[in-house]
Amino acid sequence: MMKYLQKLGRSLMLPVACLPVAGILMGIGYALSPHVMQGGDITGTVEILGFFLIKAGAALIDNMSWLFAIGVAVGMADDKDGTAGLAGLVSWLMITTLLSSDAIAIMTQAKANVAFGKIQNQFIGILAGIIGSVCYNKFKNTKLPDALAFFSGKRSVAIVTAMVSVVVSGILFFIWPVIYGGLIGFGKSIVSLGAVGAGIYAFFNRLLIPFGLHHALNSVFWFDAAGINDLGNFWGNTGTAGTTGMYMSGFFPCMMFGLPAAAFAMIRSAKPEKKKYAVSLLSAAAICAFICGVTEPFEFAFMFLAPGLYLIYAILYGVFTVITVAVGFRAGFSFSAGLTDLVFSSQLPLAQKTWLIIPLGIAAAIVFYAVFRFAIVTFNLKTPGREDDADNAEEMKAVLANGDFTEVAKIILEGLGGKENVTSVDNCITRLRIEVRDYTAVDEKKIKSAGVAGIIRPSKTSVQVVIGPKVQFVADEVNRLM
Repeated sequence: MMKYLQKLGRSLMLPVACLPVAGILMGIGYALSPHVMQGGDITGTVEILGFFLIKAGAALIDNMSWLFAIGVAVGMADDKDGTAGLAGLVSWLMITTLLSSDAIAIMTQAKANVAFGKIQNQFIGILAGIIGSVCYNKFKNTKLPDALAFFSGKRSVAIVTAMVSVVVSGILFFIWPVIYGGLIGFGKSIVSLGAVGAGIYAFFNRLLIPFGLHHALNSVFWFDAAGINDLGNFWGNTGTAGTTGMYMSGFFPCMMFGLPAAAFAMIRSAKPEKKKYAVSLLSAAAICAFICGVTEPFEFAFMFLAPGLYLIYAILYGVFTVITVAVGFRAGFSFSAGLTDLVFSSQLPLAQKTWLIIPLGIAAAIVFYAVFRFAIVTFNLKTPGREDDADNAEEMKAVLANGDFTEVAKIILEGLGGKENVTSVDNCITRLRIEVRDYTAVDEKKIKSAGVAGIIRPSKTSVQVVIGPKVQFVADEVNRLM
């Protein structure tokens, strides 16, 4: 089950990758055409251009459930074939049409439950994507009699998906109101805690990253599964000033300032002969977090070397989220809490007190640095640059830093026991995700000699190699060599 959930979390990254461009377009649009949300006539070339950009971004933000249905279906398909994406869309259309409020009212001759008014959400999109991918993986090679041969193979997938979706719709008719009520109850229990609730969410968000399950938690708060829809309401200006954005805001001081400061503490704590290695690994991770909010290269660099320190790291996120929300800083992101999203989201109507990022960032930098430095030195934690020589000798080669992705792929493939030992290769935003036949043939030291940020072994047949934002180039080379 864990393996399946991790695959689902990875698949969610495909539709999520569509959102940054929407955020950029809408951020520029609101800056050029403030009357769109503030009221008044939209006149002149500049404001019309801004309106055009806002609508372009909203085309993605307002239809995220479609993106999830198609993206998850493709991501969960065995061979990433587009037929699975079509099947996911078929499922989404069937379910949302059959369970729309109007359809339910006619079929039951009574007013539809309020839950069916929210059936077009990302949760249903993800469910439709799963249905589409399962039907694709199961029936893509179906062989029918000659009279029906036209519908053999992949052409049968959409037909089967439609039939399965009808059955699922019948089941959801009874359980969706219960599911929706439970999600609303969970969301309200956190919302009712205000800033403290936002801090609890941020803490668990970081804590679930090693398992790849933080995306499931995010869907409750960022999207419309439980009626919170923090991300959609912020960018669409459909939320409440002072409340909307509270489940995104706290990440900005932590990712932009706290994480780089923690990385600097690790560099300062590295052994003199290994400081160059620590600088090359951690400085790149810090810059990545500051600019675009991608934190996994940093987190995987130490979470398994010093799990206690990672727990402290998650606690710091929770604490600073409480403080950030309490003082009234509100900003949002379409991808993650880096400088890029801060610049564009600060132009939106629901952004508040974004200037506080300076004092909050300075405070986060000081606290993260002091806590990390104290913990590393006091407890002699084996953070990057402090490992025993035997454990780190090959890592010092840092081949990845040279940008030779072919060589990196060769080293990784060799460390995996050769292509004969590999059954599948995939990737998310920062990690290679590989399935192997014989886990004893995997040589972690060899893989680390490519300069990767870390390795995780979630099961006997799974290996995850943390590369960073350039993972797609490495994945392409591994697949080419395969």
